[in-house]
Amino acid sequence: MIDLSVNFAGLKLKNPVILASGVWDLPYTKIIDFKKLGGVIYKGLSLMPREGNPPPRITEIPCGVINSIGLANKGIKVFNREVLPELKELGTEVFLNIFGESIEEFSKISSLIRDVSGIEVNISCPNVEKGGVYFGRDPETAYQVTKAVCENTDLPVIVKLTPAASDIVVVAEACQEAGACAITAVNTFPGLVIDIDSGKPLFERVVGGVSGPAIKPLALYKVYEVSSNVGIPVIGSGGIGNYEDVLEYFFAGATAIQLGSVIFTNPLAPIEIIDNITKYAKEKGYSNLKEIRRCVDG
Repeated sequence: MIDLSVNFAGLKLKNPVILASGVWDLPYTKIIDFKKLGGVIYKGLSLMPREGNPPPRITEIPCGVINSIGLANKGIKVFNREVLPELKELGTEVFLNIFGESIEEFSKISSLIRDVSGIEVNISCPNVEKGGVYFGRDPETAYQVTKAVCENTDLPVIVKLTPAASDIVVVAEACQEAGACAITAVNTFPGLVIDIDSGKPLFERVVGGVSGPAIKPLALYKVYEVSSNVGIPVIGSGGIGNYEDVLEYFFAGATAIQLGSVIFTNPLAPIEIIDNITKYAKEKGYSNLKEIRRCVDG
């Protein structure tokens, strides 16, 4: 038997494959067996309900997609009442992705989270109290958000970084100092699509988040940078489509990975990746993930 388990943020995941936030919901459980996954991260939750951005919200681009969903959700109280009971029956580790427009909002929502494996903090959103400056671009505000969440929960806290930070390593180090148990690197890259009929941006909010194969080399480098400089686990995210991509992330320093837009084109990708990593390990004579990672060092 190949042991794909990974110790992560005080937890033991059965394997390193995690579904990213924002790309799946409960109907997806009818397509794949969630019990086979290492974990899932539920889509972004805010303190109060949000309608999100007006359509169009997502469009295909060469080698990926770009979205401007606007973090639509029903709010944490409705989630706890209506969605959480179903998530607890999935048979895998469940993490919640949270966001806020102020440090106070991050504090309040984190205090209301219960009965899950951990929290992923989205600091790729704007701080309205500072004129819309993104939390994740500034190490001081990243520190303050992370500390506020950690002080209001006993759950493991993961911080999801934006690639738009001028120095992602400094931001990651600030999050670690504030108490984060792990880092997710990275969120989508900012991008723009123009409607050539109108000559205007396709999205009302102008900028969207780019994901898919096009960003993999960029995201992979961010993982390499962060994992080389922090002492907490790094979850790799960005453009992963197959087990070869996952191996690259392992070799760059990732402890686990998240799958996102690949499930739009191949809903079975998570299970295929798990099966193929197992097959790869058998063919190479490895018995666990630690041995796979050690092969990088010869």
